[in-house]
Amino acid sequence: MKYVDEYRDGKLARAVAATIAAEADPARSYAFMEFCGGHTHAISRYGLEDLLPENVRMIHGPGCPVCVLPIGRIDEAIELAKNPKVTLLTYADLMRVPGSKGTSLLKAKASGSDIRMIYSTIDAIRIAEENPDREVVFFAIGFETTTPPTAMAVKLARAKGLTNFTCFVNHVLTPSAIRAILDAPERDGVSPVRIQGFLGPSHVSAVIGLKPYDAFVTDYGQRIVVSGFEPLDVMQSILMLVRQINEGRAAVENQYIRAVTRDGNVAAQALVDEVFDRRDSFEWRGLGAIPNSALKLRDGWAEFDAEKRFAVERIEASDNPACECGEILMGVKGPADCRLFGTVCTPETPMGSCMVSSEGACAAHWTYGRFRTRAKAAKDTANAERKAS
Repeated sequence: MKYVDEYRDGKLARAVAATIAAEADPARSYAFMEFCGGHTHAISRYGLEDLLPENVRMIHGPGCPVCVLPIGRIDEAIELAKNPKVTLLTYADLMRVPGSKGTSLLKAKASGSDIRMIYSTIDAIRIAEENPDREVVFFAIGFETTTPPTAMAVKLARAKGLTNFTCFVNHVLTPSAIRAILDAPERDGVSPVRIQGFLGPSHVSAVIGLKPYDAFVTDYGQRIVVSGFEPLDVMQSILMLVRQINEGRAAVENQYIRAVTRDGNVAAQALVDEVFDRRDSFEWRGLGAIPNSALKLRDGWAEFDAEKRFAVERIEASDNPACECGEILMGVKGPADCRLFGTVCTPETPMGSCMVSSEGACAAHWTYGRFRTRAKAAKDTANAERKAS
């Protein structure tokens, strides 16, 4: 196939779904986690769960970088932005993520802080060049996909002699999160979700390749299929996972062959290794502190580290106790299981990051899934009433 509309062909998707239904053993239950928020939105947008047999279940994972950012880091960014000399630059998704005590970057901007939305790290460099009297801080966030552009911005800032540019670094690592999910202990009497396979992230894997996933086969006997974002990509990847289980094997397979290779983008990896080092530990929303799961600037690039230049103090802040974003990120609960979902928590009044981000599970379910949930509930009620009569 050559064109994107071919990957959205409903007739082909239903044919793959029929194959999944035919090959899925009715005596088995299949539980797969789509790690990436892009996959979550594709599944919700195109109604893919409606095409799957009842014993094939998809579970939302923590593959939304905005969602997994702990609330304390939002508070720290807001404190940075309160400095009258600072211009804080951020991607749009972060603007409305709730901090503690009802704060957000958007509200801080409305209160007078110089906070600006940008589309790329090149915008950040340009703004630093155009405002030499301002301390320009880029709120760097994302998985391995967005890390190379941040590294390039830091190198470019040095090449241009920019002394007013720094990064507040919050880049996190996919394999560490997958391992944390697989190692998750029982919490509050609730056992972690038993996952039999992962849809591996596509854009992340285009950078890191397939090799980092090998350890999950050897250490856990897990199955990973790196999947593209289009509906046919996802359906084919689910079929590949079903076949691995049926055949009694575990492997790393690549469905997204048009973009992902085994070695990944070696040049991008070298760039990241030159500029960044691993943090000893980093706090993830829902997953807790995970060792070696995030990046920081190497000592040789310390002049571009906002945390060091401004002596950023750690802020320990708790999520809204009624918000179940953490459990949703772990796959323990779905968006509709949260008692705030669709009531006080909506895209207009988000209580947690999962409702804000374009990759968040709650945002996906609000946009595409809640009507199907209501329809299914109504159908179940009607069936129950029919049986009772």
